[in-house]
Amino acid sequence: MDGLKKISYSQYSQWSNCPHKWKLNYIDKLSQFTDSIHTMFGTSMHEVLQTYLTVMYNDTVKMADALPLDDMLLHRMKYNYTKIMEKNGGVEFVKQPEMEEFYQHGLLFLEWFKKKRGQYFSKKAWELIGIEVPINYDLPNDIKFIGYMDVVLYNKITQKYKIIDIKTSTMGWNKYQKADKNKTDQLLLYKKFYGAEKDIPMDKIDVEYFIVKRKKYENLDFPQKRIQTFSPANGKPSVNKVTNNLNLFINESFKNGEYNLSHTYIKRPSRKNCKWCEFNQTEYCDAGVK
Repeated sequence: MDGLKKISYSQYSQWSNCPHKWKLNYIDKLSQFTDSIHTMFGTSMHEVLQTYLTVMYNDTVKMADALPLDDMLLHRMKYNYTKIMEKNGGVEFVKQPEMEEFYQHGLLFLEWFKKKRGQYFSKKAWELIGIEVPINYDLPNDIKFIGYMDVVLYNKITQKYKIIDIKTSTMGWNKYQKADKNKTDQLLLYKKFYGAEKDIPMDKIDVEYFIVKRKKYENLDFPQKRIQTFSPANGKPSVNKVTNNLNLFINESFKNGEYNLSHTYIKRPSRKNCKWCEFNQTEYCDAGVK
């Protein structure tokens, strides 16, 4: 059915945090989201790592290591900068010194990654299923869930799949970020829907966050890893819990494939939810935490 309304994980995640903010963004279309150097750098690093892994798995490690990763990162950052500037009508969102700082951090990371790559990605028994692998899963109320998995690998020995999501972070995730369901539930839904689409048993799919640390802590005497890997609890109870919550979102927010305009979307004020909310303490929401 081609007329299905499409939703992504970001929609669900925003509703899960604060249904009222979700309504302002998606029903009232008041979104004021602006790109930043962080999102631009993250996209650029994604693209470079995905190209490296594609060449590594489809050709050879030697060919992947010969790629000019520094030039590739510079090209992607310039391209994504221009793309964002065009979208924003030429409004500057980052200063040149900050661009150069992020680029230099990226170079140091890529240099480290090439030396340590074997600890994280191996060709021994592993093959690449795909990069940016799409998910198109039909949900109730004429809704289609769409998403793109950064990297999907298959182990020929264990016959298990691994869904990897690449994240960029200043210095990695702390225990609070690891416990944040709005960060980690994404891969649980990808696991659920990819398994259903491809008829793969749940216990044959692993999930992992591959977290790029842009910076290192200063004044530490011991070597620091520039990559953090993290696998959230993703057994049936965890997957079923987030799936049930997604169904609650669908049933509350949609009717016959359209937004439910008659529902009252509650506000969930908290320091965490309100700190960076563009609607906090405005005419659209006075319930937020200052």
